[in-house]
Amino acid sequence: MRKILTFSILMILGFSMIGCGKEEERMDVTYKTISMEEAVELMEQENDYIILDVRTVEEYESGHIPGAICVPNEEIGSESIPELPDKEKLIMVYCRSGNRSKQAAEKLAKIGYSNIVEFGGIRDWKGEITK
Repeated sequence: MRKILTFSILMILGFSMIGCGKEEERMDVTYKTISMEEAVELMEQENDYIILDVRTVEEYESGHIPGAICVPNEEIGSESIPELPDKEKLIMVYCRSGNRSKQAAEKLAKIGYSNIVEFGGIRDWKGEITK
């Protein structure tokens, strides 16, 4: 009974977590997860966005999505990032497989970035690679 009551209260307060392919919410921390195909479409439709590679510098230098900037996930902390001065600009985040990009997207949201889209890993990228 106590578990059901706790779950009901959390649902009423809106602290539920939404699954993959949806907006991820943890209290006031929000980012959106989309597929690689949706990311490509978004890149074709939008003009003003940043592609953020959160892999290590070495991984980035071995090959990255054209136009991407590198800010390793491990370097994202609790302060604003100089390479990302506009906290409202669309930031499209990726890594190798999708794990670090989710971590980075959550950290970016926690420090005030409000337009974050996480789209998985470069291993699923079918477009050009820049070295």
